[in-house]
Amino acid sequence: MIGVIVAVPLLIGFVLWAFLWPNARGGPHELPVGVAGPAQATAQVAEALEERGDAFDVREYPDGDAARRAIEQREIYGAFVVDGTGSPEVLTAGAGGAGVAQLLVTVAEAQAGASVEVTDVVPPPPGDPRGAAFGASLLPLVLAGIAAGALVVLTGLRGGRALLALTGAAALGGLMATVLTHGWLEVLAGDWWQLAGTLALMVFTGGATVAGLAALLGQAGIGVGALLLMMLGNPWSGAASAPEMLPEPVGMIGQWLPTGAGASLLRSVAFFEGNAAGFPLAVLLAWLLLGVTAMLAGARLRREQPA
Repeated sequence: MIGVIVAVPLLIGFVLWAFLWPNARGGPHELPVGVAGPAQATAQVAEALEERGDAFDVREYPDGDAARRAIEQREIYGAFVVDGTGSPEVLTAGAGGAGVAQLLVTVAEAQAGASVEVTDVVPPPPGDPRGAAFGASLLPLVLAGIAAGALVVLTGLRGGRALLALTGAAALGGLMATVLTHGWLEVLAGDWWQLAGTLALMVFTGGATVAGLAALLGQAGIGVGALLLMMLGNPWSGAASAPEMLPEPVGMIGQWLPTGAGASLLRSVAFFEGNAAGFPLAVLLAWLLLGVTAMLAGARLRREQPA
């Protein structure tokens, strides 16, 4: 009785801390942005950005075309293009995070003292003009991965059968999610099959992580997996804005978890033609390999135990 009385408020405090703290204390931290134009014209803008402490990681480009290419390759979130004759033009990537795009426009207008010209280099899809659906789509994928891993454990599947069940569930789940998000709602763009493969990989990795932890820790591993994927992974993923908009070191930690890596990979595949997809893909594959190894090792240990 005492344990229940104490555990519930502690759980409430932990969940509120994990979900609300990153948003309540959020703000730009080393957010990569560009300044493009002649050196004399950009010096003042770059100096003003650097005066904001560690808010921005300012990178210089010779002209607006170079800054556009950097945005498309996900090297920066946006750029200020100046020529010294008027207000700067702000290049944004709405598909990379609507909140970040609005932040850059606000900063430019504060410096110029007037409205500025805004060009969205990588706009969001027509079905999700404000990027809200992208952030909301992450939770169902996380829950699908947790459910797949938990079902494999609770139904007693082990070894090759467990792996085959996860593979089939992830493949069909990825196809279903692509039909809904890409074909019907149009909240995701990009190549249809690459998107389906990305969504399937996210579900597969989540399921393997949960099942692998359960193989090593018993059914308590399901709770540990849910903690990593949803309680920490979802609010620390930066899917609603950007990892650099979260308090340090939450943004960095989130990108090393399956949920954060999956969100970054999905954004790259859906909106940026796969640019900057290498690191999040490697993180997902590493978690997948660890999860599958734990599943197979746990099944082997159980077979070797005496009756």
